[in-house]
Amino acid sequence: MITAYITHPDCQLHHMGPEHPESPLRLEAIRARLMLSGVLQQTMQSEAREATEEQLARVHPLRHLRALDKCVPEHGIVTLDSDTMMNPDSLKAARVAAGAVARGVDQVFRHQADNVFCAVRPPGHHAEASDAMGFCFYNNVAVGAAHARAKYGARRIAILDFDVHQCNGTIDIFKDDPEVLVCTSFQFPFYPWRYLRSEWQNVVNTPLPAGTDSAAFRQAIEDDWLPALHAFKPEIVLVSAGFDAHREDPMAELCLEDEDYHWITHMALEIAALYADGRLVSVLEGGYDLDSLGRCAEAHLKALLGLPFGD
Repeated sequence: MITAYITHPDCQLHHMGPEHPESPLRLEAIRARLMLSGVLQQTMQSEAREATEEQLARVHPLRHLRALDKCVPEHGIVTLDSDTMMNPDSLKAARVAAGAVARGVDQVFRHQADNVFCAVRPPGHHAEASDAMGFCFYNNVAVGAAHARAKYGARRIAILDFDVHQCNGTIDIFKDDPEVLVCTSFQFPFYPWRYLRSEWQNVVNTPLPAGTDSAAFRQAIEDDWLPALHAFKPEIVLVSAGFDAHREDPMAELCLEDEDYHWITHMALEIAALYADGRLVSVLEGGYDLDSLGRCAEAHLKALLGLPFGD
């Protein structure tokens, strides 16, 4: 299979201070691990392009985009909320991150790649239609979904999010949208403290108690996600790939292992193969322990490439 690896050097320009866990070191850790293992060299590497205002405005109102633009500092760092800060280059990085997913959607619909991983930051899945929060400015996966619908006429779009935090932003944007199915697993009760008990028909919530291990995680995914996905029959599968449910991650208390990320990626690929001509685009969300982040990204990419976990 041809797996595209999309990134951009501008993603490194965004930083929120020396102590902030969502740092440029995250992408460096992923790239170093993938190069060391030889996995990166097996991908088709390409560079992201900035998302256009038209692409962003499909999921974020123009007034919100303008308000964000006005927040950008000339120098230093400004605080948007308790954990989300902006430097002069933050929105440049965010536009590239969102644009990467749109480019990935282009590649799978044009048969230039079978599947795609977007190694970008800042993450996006907490960004609501009119609210930047949780380290996120634009909702990258939502921009990709809206692009698939607007440009390629996709009418059944699945978004799978296995980050340790629920994708409140993605839910906010697509709640009650019958053309988008959102499946989200997350530690509960936990940040973001909203939409956690959402009852929308197109949202599959899989709350997991602290301490959840591999076996319980896999069982919950099979019980909750698979019936919904088989009933929905997506035309494209988008993945919000957060690796912070790993047992070594300091941000939460789930206990997943490296191999779980290979397993769930393989499961997503099987759904894509059945219903979506293999089309799958994944984008990085969380993951803050640099060592486990690199290993989990390697497991994810191995599955995308069709390689066994232990190879």
